[in-house]
Amino acid sequence: MTRHSAVYVGTVVHKRLRPREHALSYRVFALLLDLDEIPALAARLRLFSCNRWNVLSFHDADHGPGDGTPIDQHIRGVLARGGYDIEGGRVSILCYPRVLGYVFNPLSVFYAFDRRGALMAIVYEVNNTFGERTSYVIGIDDPDASVHAQSCSKDMDVSPFASREGNYSFRITRPDEELLLAVQLRDDAGPLIKTLFRGRREKLDDANLLGLSLRFPLLTLKVIGAIHCEAAKLWLKGIPLVQRHRSPRYTVTNVLSKR
Repeated sequence: MTRHSAVYVGTVVHKRLRPREHALSYRVFALLLDLDEIPALAARLRLFSCNRWNVLSFHDADHGPGDGTPIDQHIRGVLARGGYDIEGGRVSILCYPRVLGYVFNPLSVFYAFDRRGALMAIVYEVNNTFGERTSYVIGIDDPDASVHAQSCSKDMDVSPFASREGNYSFRITRPDEELLLAVQLRDDAGPLIKTLFRGRREKLDDANLLGLSLRFPLLTLKVIGAIHCEAAKLWLKGIPLVQRHRSPRYTVTNVLSKR
């Protein structure tokens, strides 16, 4: 029986503050998948599969090193190397699913819980449109906090209108009836870009997946289209492109090891 996996339906807001203000928002849904529950979900649901085509699907190759390594195995290894004892605990991922075989996740989030159910670490997996990916592993200071504030240095080019230099600030809640995920990019001049997803929990079953598929039939195109549409608008506003630096296909940065 699955207990932790769910759907979150909500709104993404993206705002650029400088040198000219620019903002957009759009409705989306994301899946929260307990990695241990994915096989049972794929067996029970008609509209969801793992590592094979379906209306909605989750593929290990869309995350981590991208070589098809089981993501549960990979992320537990990442956490162990960062000093987090996940033995007996669980890991959930918040991400967009493949829709009719296609997906792009600008940001996927792994929530790592210890054996007592306390949130112990977050892994932020960032993708850019050049096929590069990096994961930031950050420990939780206070598991009982209602909102967790975390930060790290930016290690990979993402937007062609923002340099590699900068810092991310995250505000994130434990996935409950509501979920908040806010990201702010800062450079030497201060806040530059703010992104926020606020969603409400819904049941992960075939009836709801069918309804979401009808309401959001082009989810992947909406996400990737919004990225390129925003880029075009920024360019038309005269915001200059910055030089892009190539990054490895996949990297992991351990920001704060658990003591």
